[in-house]
Amino acid sequence: MSRGPVDTTLDAIRFVVGLALGALMSLLWSLIALPLVWILPEKLGRSVGRGVARNSFRAYLKALALIGAYRIDMAALDAVGAAGPMVIAPNHPSLLDAIIALSRIPNLACVMKAEIADNLFLGAGARLCRYIRNDTSRGMIHAAVAELKAGRHLLLFPEGTRTNRPPVGPIRGGIGVIAKRAQTPIQAVLIWTDSEFLGKSWPFSRIPRTPIHVRVELGKRFDPPTDAHMFAADLEEYFGPALGQLAEKTRPSPR
Repeated sequence: MSRGPVDTTLDAIRFVVGLALGALMSLLWSLIALPLVWILPEKLGRSVGRGVARNSFRAYLKALALIGAYRIDMAALDAVGAAGPMVIAPNHPSLLDAIIALSRIPNLACVMKAEIADNLFLGAGARLCRYIRNDTSRGMIHAAVAELKAGRHLLLFPEGTRTNRPPVGPIRGGIGVIAKRAQTPIQAVLIWTDSEFLGKSWPFSRIPRTPIHVRVELGKRFDPPTDAHMFAADLEEYFGPALGQLAEKTRPSPR
């Protein structure tokens, strides 16, 4: 999947501009969101927060495309918004994956690592959106089930972290427990990229070759499981061949 070292000054410019823009947008939104966490009622705060997050992420991805850093085909996610509540379960090759999903699916709840929720740049916005921390399994599952029963979609990366064993890492059992208790389906989402940038093993200061190509497709939609442990194994078995097929049919534009 790696395409080798950086080879142009333009790659470096895109890298710096992309990171700086993301940091600036996140910090400004955090400064605005922080007082709103305390001022707005929970329901209104969640609605405002998720709406602003979606529009901000869409603007950021458009900016990345405009400067030539990314070429992302993610239109397949638009079909999810019109469907009933379900768990959205993508593989997780990059830190950009959550931004992609949150930019396309309205009013999307998100399970995130506690350290991200406490981050200076992301914490206030995440709290306003009422995103779900994963610091305790019991609390995370309870909050996730509540979101689904309220009629909202839930974004949950079933690997629990970025992929550390391509094409997909070990699937955790929590996703099956949540879907079983909420009696909602699980929509697998397939994410292909031709770069390891922002992946688990990529040094944060290393400059990638650009543009980076990303393609997102909807995979199989699973019924609510009856056995959460067995479902985790089934989902892991599904992802490998499905991602392989997506990689085979996806070819970036000639460089």
